[in-house]
Amino acid sequence: MKITVIGSGYVGLVSGACLAEVGNDVLCLDVNQDKINILLNGEVPIYEPGLKEMIAKNVAAKRLNFTTNIDDAVNHGTIQFIAVGTPPDEDGSADLSYVLEAAKNIGKRMSTYKVIVDKSTVPVGTGEKVKNAVLQELQKRNQNLPFSVVSNPEFLKEGAAINDFMKPDRIVIGVEDNDDQAKLLMQSLYAPFQRNHERLIITSIKSAELIKYAANAMLATRISFMNELANLAEAVGADIEMVRQGIGSDS
Repeated sequence: MKITVIGSGYVGLVSGACLAEVGNDVLCLDVNQDKINILLNGEVPIYEPGLKEMIAKNVAAKRLNFTTNIDDAVNHGTIQFIAVGTPPDEDGSADLSYVLEAAKNIGKRMSTYKVIVDKSTVPVGTGEKVKNAVLQELQKRNQNLPFSVVSNPEFLKEGAAINDFMKPDRIVIGVEDNDDQAKLLMQSLYAPFQRNHERLIITSIKSAELIKYAANAMLATRISFMNELANLAEAVGADIEMVRQGIGSDS
């Protein structure tokens, strides 16, 4: 399957390398020429155990490549992953300008059916904004081309990201109810990652977007709770490691 990954940061590089590892033809796009030059020279601009070796292996096998050419990137993949940053805006909300710019670039250039997949961490309702951004660009071109929007949040932990992607505990896919084509393509894409048992959770787009924020909030709550327990254990002379094991927490 031909896949484009827009954004060659942490999520984009890990996703692109792992998707290439199972046989897909992956092209990673980034507008930062220096970052792409580093990757083309066999180096990796971030550190994640095993990532440099996986990238080198798949580049050598011609399943993974890197570019700054937006035309090439849009033309390449039937599935277009948006994995760009969503930094906090001045008011603390997520800045969606990079996500929507990526969507507009797809709308400006697409000539065949595309599945546009939000991999970035985005607030609920972003899928609708992405859809409208693509539609507006198609209307400017007087084009009526089919496309799908999907939410596919990531659950990668630093230091274990490759294992998290290759052996996920769940894969969340948010699609529109009647979009069977996108659903089948995403099921086919992720089939190699769930050979032992079904890990795919298919939801609405808004539910998938909320799942990511809920997962982040649950993790933060768990960490805060364990920190408070550690303070209490120290105060009363208890062993926090034994307490942690006793309540079945891996935090």
